[in-house]
Amino acid sequence: MQRIHFDTEHNLFRESFRTFLQKEVVPHQERWEEAGVVDREVWAKAGEMGFLLPWADEAYGGLGLKDFRYEQIMSEELAYINEPGFMLPLHSALCGPYITEYGNEEQKQRFLPAIIRGECILAVAMTEPGAGSDLAGMRTSAVDKGDHYLLNGSKTYISNGLLSDLVIVAAKTDPENKHAMGLFLVERGMPGFERGRKLKKLGMHSQDTAELFFNDVKVPKANLLGDGKAGFIYLMQMLAQERLTNACGAVAGAEAAFQATLEYVKERKAFGRAVADFQNTRFKLAEMRTQIDVAQVFVDRCVMDHNEKKLTAEVAAEAKLFTTELLGRVVDEGVQLHGGAGYMWEYPICRMYANARIQRIFAGTSEIMKEIISRGLKL
Repeated sequence: MQRIHFDTEHNLFRESFRTFLQKEVVPHQERWEEAGVVDREVWAKAGEMGFLLPWADEAYGGLGLKDFRYEQIMSEELAYINEPGFMLPLHSALCGPYITEYGNEEQKQRFLPAIIRGECILAVAMTEPGAGSDLAGMRTSAVDKGDHYLLNGSKTYISNGLLSDLVIVAAKTDPENKHAMGLFLVERGMPGFERGRKLKKLGMHSQDTAELFFNDVKVPKANLLGDGKAGFIYLMQMLAQERLTNACGAVAGAEAAFQATLEYVKERKAFGRAVADFQNTRFKLAEMRTQIDVAQVFVDRCVMDHNEKKLTAEVAAEAKLFTTELLGRVVDEGVQLHGGAGYMWEYPICRMYANARIQRIFAGTSEIMKEIISRGLKL
């Protein structure tokens, strides 16, 4: 189905980013998967090409492209090549905006240029061993000590956990108010800031997911983003964009899995004819094609609404819920239509299946998305 919301400049940007991925990412994917982490160099190269925070003002080194379609394009292209480790969307669309939205001018000048160049890799630390979707249940604390905060606690399942140079850490700042928390910019090398083991996961093997520990970390007041008690509100305000980013990648991942399956069933033979000739195969593919097209139109509309600051939390939750559940169905059907080959790691559909499972969990589980949507119905 033809998509109509991209202009000529977007198509040129896509071609440029796709070329970058083919040159700087695809040749290294197998090695990164085995190592459990991508090369730092790819971040610097992406920065040189203007692919990191392209929406940032030129004064800080950005391109000033304040149009979410560019972020959508990069999320899509990374999904098309099934690269989960090079989490450029996390850096650019999820973490970077916290600094520009809630940081002061001194913080922007201090951090943004290096972030845009790819010299300072970002991560955000919200999830804890005992607090996932329920952010108010976190136990990490930051105590005001006058000229600094004393940060204590731990975080887990943190993407870019090992590579990150600057981590946006959410911590409670008032024991009497469970929603009072601050967002702190914790820098690599701060005394008391330690990284745990690289976590072994079902999928996303090239992503350096890790545990983080904070033991009496002295965080200067200059590293607090905005109001020290408004962090919960800041997180809620940014979740719509995070979930839209997830949706962009999920529907693109479904498209990639569909294409891999379509190509396979045309070539694979069973009982003397191509698997694609069986009615069950054709009907399954017809269902997937229809659902992906419908999802893509919805996500594209959400992107345009977001550009106009009209995207609501409920609609963003709808997009995240529908596309990630769709991705799960498509990769599962893809494995089934591949037969035994679908269970072999050498086939792309197998890696897509493993990488896709987390999509229904992070940035809020499918169950949380349903809760948000139902609240919008005044239920």
